[in-house]
Amino acid sequence: MKKELYLGLDVHKDCIITAAAEEGRKGEVRESGAISNDLHAVEKWIGRLRQAHGKEVILRGCYEAGPCGFGLARRLKQLGVECAVVAPSLIPTRSGERVKTDKRDALKLARLLRAGELTPVYIPESTDEAIRDLWRARSDAVDDRRRSRHRLKGFLLRHGYRYQGKSSWSAAHERYLRELVLPHPAMKVILEEYLQSIAAAGERIARCEEAMRDLLEQWRLAPAVRALMAMKGFQKVAAMILVSELGEVHRFVHPRQVMAYLGLVPTENSSSERRRQGHITKCGNAHARWLLVECAQHYASPPKVSKELSRRQEGQSQEVRAISWRAQNRLHRRYTRLLARRLQRNKAMVAVARELCGFIWELLRTQPCYQAQSRSV
Repeated sequence: MKKELYLGLDVHKDCIITAAAEEGRKGEVRESGAISNDLHAVEKWIGRLRQAHGKEVILRGCYEAGPCGFGLARRLKQLGVECAVVAPSLIPTRSGERVKTDKRDALKLARLLRAGELTPVYIPESTDEAIRDLWRARSDAVDDRRRSRHRLKGFLLRHGYRYQGKSSWSAAHERYLRELVLPHPAMKVILEEYLQSIAAAGERIARCEEAMRDLLEQWRLAPAVRALMAMKGFQKVAAMILVSELGEVHRFVHPRQVMAYLGLVPTENSSSERRRQGHITKCGNAHARWLLVECAQHYASPPKVSKELSRRQEGQSQEVRAISWRAQNRLHRRYTRLLARRLQRNKAMVAVARELCGFIWELLRTQPCYQAQSRSV
């Protein structure tokens, strides 16, 4: 029988504190020391372990999810090490623990991995992660533009300048800002700097969206994106965002798991015959949760296949179109019933977003690109 060794890694920017636990409940757990956080040093460390414990030893490792990403896990997998990236919030802790060091953390990870007490997170494909990072860069640009707009409006409001038009940041509003005459040169500089910041952020957004459109055709999940665009409320960018954030759909065996992954299920504190549910957990992927709630707004309107939606559904199977139409009818009916019960509108939208997860799960599982990946895994 092959020997197993469980590795706990406390990963930092510059170094990795390592620990190893031998198999068996009473197997020895010891610190292996510190190594540099670069892939060459990790490769040499794995080689030393195999030299000490035999080439046939089965190595299983783990480290906490954090800012260092998944590069280490991917490299360890290439070296034949089963490596899990674990959720820090789900690591068991003792209430009496008052001392925390890097060495203790590594030893604890090794012990818990051996005991099977750790919850791994999903490690995306490197290409999927790159697409996800691209849309998040776009999201950062959108946030920067919004902040600059708010700062500019606040600056003008402090000095008594109020735009009387119908909508802010329209062409008329921007023309008003360009033609605004301010009494002091410093104020003119401030106005111009804010306008330049807003324009620069807008250019960043446009470049990111153009790159997303160009890369879509090369992406293995492009069929899933096009299928999702057949759903009401999902344009190309929104569909790419959600597909890149969800990753491999076949790891969810039931739509409730998708809802829980996105933090759209209610908290619960029940005991005996009493059942008490509260607000949504907001655990998991906040980016995808925000997007789903935004897309759910479209289902407040009555079911209808518009010209734009009909164009996006061209080339899709009858099954995909049927799922899209069922979603429209079901979700609009759900929304109107919740409002009839006098539920607050935002809560009703979150409930619609939760049910929308189920239709998206059903639709994406029909796509061959996911089925092929599931067989390879």
